[in-house]
Amino acid sequence: MSAKADRGAAGEIPSLAVGALYAGPGPARDRLDAQLLRAASTAGFLTVTGLPAAVAPTAAVRAELGRIFAADECVRRRLWRRKFDPAHPNVYRGWFPAQRGAATFKEGIDMGPDVAHPDFAVDAADPLTEPTPLPAESELPGWRAAVARYYLGMESLARELTRALARGLGLAEGGFDAIFAGGGLSTLRLIRYPPRPPESFAGAPPSDTWLEHDGRRRYTVGAAHVDTGCMTLLAQDGVGGLQARAADGAWLDVPPLADAVVVNFGALLERWTGGRIRATEHRVLGTDRERRSFPFFYEPRVDATIAPLPLAGGPTFEPFLFGDYLWAAVTRFVEFRGLESLRAPRLSAPRR
Repeated sequence: MSAKADRGAAGEIPSLAVGALYAGPGPARDRLDAQLLRAASTAGFLTVTGLPAAVAPTAAVRAELGRIFAADECVRRRLWRRKFDPAHPNVYRGWFPAQRGAATFKEGIDMGPDVAHPDFAVDAADPLTEPTPLPAESELPGWRAAVARYYLGMESLARELTRALARGLGLAEGGFDAIFAGGGLSTLRLIRYPPRPPESFAGAPPSDTWLEHDGRRRYTVGAAHVDTGCMTLLAQDGVGGLQARAADGAWLDVPPLADAVVVNFGALLERWTGGRIRATEHRVLGTDRERRSFPFFYEPRVDATIAPLPLAGGPTFEPFLFGDYLWAAVTRFVEFRGLESLRAPRLSAPRR
């Protein structure tokens, strides 16, 4: 691991060049597998660099994706989720406006696999597999194609990283592949964090929205949380604010490196591996500048059965369906709170 990555445990987010992922079997890839697992099991957060040109989230790529934020308000309003416009059918996919009175203050859009996989099995009766509402091609020419390219690129990177983790854990390289086969539920989210206006704090407890960091009083735009699924790949726009909690409780800045992807891991993967991979709490602090981020949440099929892995000393638990787990998890977040009854468990929810 690079010198920078080795300092991760001492107060920095590890950084790892991942070109060896694409070089095929050999000593270089073996070293990278071990380095990735070490970062995943200690910091639970890392930045990956050296990405292929087809995957790297360059400034041009981010600008293309971010065109949605300049679309007319009426265009975005048509994409609002049912929570924000009861006349709309979409529950899980679509637009969420910034909400006042909470520690989180952001707007954006959640898009599912149908944006990149036309054969994805959409089921309008299940919020998790509903179609994604999108602007018309005439309203944002070329934007849908850019979204599909980016989704496929992040999907391929997540697949390679997941296989590297499997190798590092001593599992078969494709040990995680089956739960994604045939169409995972991965979400591409485009987020804009505007500077918070004074009225956005009304109704929010000050203890939730204000904090002291490095001797300065700061406000939050993204509440502290742990992601729910397997893996998150995040492109940043050069504006800081993202922080991850170190094992000692300190909050570490996650640098917004150009053309790099931040990787962190979800509660499902932590539980599934018996804590060998760490799901790290993180938050976003606001500034006087707009911030944009582009997370890709790599997630299994809705009907994938999560069962104990063949890991020595690994956890034992009753198998459960990923879709049931995901719905129980996401409805704890402010964007989905109050929608719990819109999806009944298909099997059983996991014990927590």
